[in-house]
Amino acid sequence: MKISTKGRYGLRAMIDLAVNSNGGCASLAGISERQDLSLNYLESIFSYLKRAGLVIGIAGAQGGYMLAKPADEITLYEIMTVLEGDMSVYDKFGPTTKIRSFLNKNVWDVIDKNVNEVLTGTTMADVIKNIENSRLSEDCSAL
Repeated sequence: MKISTKGRYGLRAMIDLAVNSNGGCASLAGISERQDLSLNYLESIFSYLKRAGLVIGIAGAQGGYMLAKPADEITLYEIMTVLEGDMSVYDKFGPTTKIRSFLNKNVWDVIDKNVNEVLTGTTMADVIKNIENSRLSEDCSAL
């Protein structure tokens, strides 16, 4: 499985939004600048996220985007499946052979299970907490 730029950039942008919105809105221009991402591409990505109900767009001079629900209720799985679709590493359809059945059961399904466990078991709140903890440890290491 290779995650596209839409998935990678979208996840970075969602994390940036959660970290930098402070309970309010964050502009796509600000996210674009902080993450060094194309504003036009972010607009496209956020249209998917908005349709999926993960973000809310607020119009006006002080507008921007905000998370549609609390960070502890948004999993990485939700974000990635909106942007990438099925997260499986293999095509589950096709002719069945002994080798293919073996690989499906003992390799591909195991990889899929682990990917899904990480994505469903990690919320935006978990990511924010880990970022804050890593910042704190970086600050302390300078002492």
